[in-house]
Amino acid sequence: MTAPTVLMPAESPLPMPAQDFDAVFTDTRAPGAPELQSQGWSRFAAFSPALAATGGLVWIMTGWFGGDGLSWVEGTLLTLIAFNFFWICFSVSTVVLGLWSLARHRPPRPGRAQPLNVALLVPVHNEDPCYVMGNAQSMLEELRARGGQHRYTMFILSDTRDDAVAGRELASVTALRAQLSPGLRLYYRRRTENTDRKVGNIADWITRWGGGHDAMLVLDADSLMTGRAISRLADALAADPGAGLIQSFPQLIGAQSVFARMQQFANGVYGVALAEGLARWSGQDGNYWGHNAIIRTAAFAQCAGLPRLRSRLRRRDQLIMSHDFVEAGLLRRAGWGVRFLPRIRGSFEETPPTLIDHIQRDRRWCQGNLQHLGLLRARGFRAVSRFHMFHGAIGYLMSPIWFALLVMWALIGVGKDASVLTYFSETNPLMPAWPEMTDSRHVLIIVLMYAMLLAPKLLGVVALPLTGARYADFGGGARFVLSVLSEIALSILYAPILMVQQMIAVFRTVLGLQKGWSPQARAGGRYGLGTLAICHALETLSGVALTAGIVAGLVSPWLAPIALSLTLAVPLSALSGVSVAGVARRWMGTREDYREPPVNQAARYYRAQLKRLLEGGVSVTPAE
Repeated sequence: MTAPTVLMPAESPLPMPAQDFDAVFTDTRAPGAPELQSQGWSRFAAFSPALAATGGLVWIMTGWFGGDGLSWVEGTLLTLIAFNFFWICFSVSTVVLGLWSLARHRPPRPGRAQPLNVALLVPVHNEDPCYVMGNAQSMLEELRARGGQHRYTMFILSDTRDDAVAGRELASVTALRAQLSPGLRLYYRRRTENTDRKVGNIADWITRWGGGHDAMLVLDADSLMTGRAISRLADALAADPGAGLIQSFPQLIGAQSVFARMQQFANGVYGVALAEGLARWSGQDGNYWGHNAIIRTAAFAQCAGLPRLRSRLRRRDQLIMSHDFVEAGLLRRAGWGVRFLPRIRGSFEETPPTLIDHIQRDRRWCQGNLQHLGLLRARGFRAVSRFHMFHGAIGYLMSPIWFALLVMWALIGVGKDASVLTYFSETNPLMPAWPEMTDSRHVLIIVLMYAMLLAPKLLGVVALPLTGARYADFGGGARFVLSVLSEIALSILYAPILMVQQMIAVFRTVLGLQKGWSPQARAGGRYGLGTLAICHALETLSGVALTAGIVAGLVSPWLAPIALSLTLAVPLSALSGVSVAGVARRWMGTREDYREPPVNQAARYYRAQLKRLLEGGVSVTPAE
């Protein structure tokens, strides 16, 4: 590897000590974050209905199994159903809370406060330089045009290992620095070694240059934010001296494939009410998603330095991979507020274009989220911070639980005489009694699960007008209905495949098979039939077995949608990457498709301009 490249200002060091999870820490400089209005009530409204509904279901089902006590098989079935049902209900109650909040509450405008010196940090690792610099120029030019009291400086923080990519990075930065409008500041640094990956990349900037900036807005390589969104985050941080971190709600943008369109539409339509509900019950105990958030630099340096974790199984230190949840918990532990402002629009990111690309990213996230289970007993964390980490892990652990529940449902079948497993006779007392559920009870549970899974989507549709959106913004009423039905159909088809793949991710992590933390392939890939068949072998075999059971009359036909999805996993995975660019504005279109944000138009123009400039071999002198 070549020598490090530095196009940076004079250093302004800021100490960043590693935290101790075995000791309570309070930052004496934190002014304290007062509880937000109605925060206690909001938590009651989010958690109580889910607990009550789950308790009611357990009570009813316990009565179904008879008065002679629960067998271990019945207890297992009841536990699996109750556990899944609680988290489904919790999502529904969070959306309902968000619906109420959107209808009743208008966020106060932040008062005028002292101007901030804000650093815009863009960590990159083997990314397309023209893409990154095009986004950077678009954001900087928007901020220049908008003006305002805050001062902004952008830093491209490279961890690129490929010298050829690094050469293009340097050429792109040099060209961009030469053509930026007067007054805009862009710097670039490439590290010799990418120690501790993104965590180390950000920490290196803080310890060398962080002392010169009041706040840092952390972005991803695919992040794009409007000048208005950036300035509103800065205003909010400046007006709240107790806030250590304020997270925006990134909207998905730029989706061109079937799978990406599905993700983008769901995020833009259903995610708004869910995000509002999450913000209400989180209050000052919010979470951090690693990007598109503004952070008080000195607070982060003093309170969120990450140590390495000692692995009990492998007897070696491990990097905290999903660092963002932990950093939010550390800031809150120290006395700083962590807030989520979902109503700030203009915060964008992209999503993997194919199912396999999504699976590859999900395996990395699974590895990091399960690591959080070892931090739940760390001293000083707030209860809600622990819940965020636990919830992140549960999001993956639910998949093997769902799969186990699916297997049990399939084995129970459609009746005592037709089931795959029946009650064992008295001549074989060592075998357990299998729970008998009548067809009507069996169907009722399955229908209830389906209904609760669909409820957040339907409530999200109802909530849209409360956000200031109109159904006409999505191409009109008819197109919007078609898009909603298309998204629901696709989500039903892909959900069982994702369940199996997340279960595989959990076992890969537990067994130590998930190695490394390779960067995301943002442009996606093209996968042949052999790769698809290997990747989805377990889903295909499971689907064939379920289908055979349904055809033979041994398995409930209500499981047919799941059986169909699993059986067709390979063609559905191939379908996920099919480009729909030509019909994107007419099918599952979001507001950003029908009225493209100017910042995105500008970014696309700047990317193309920079690419032409570099391909033309134009020599550019670095700007000082």
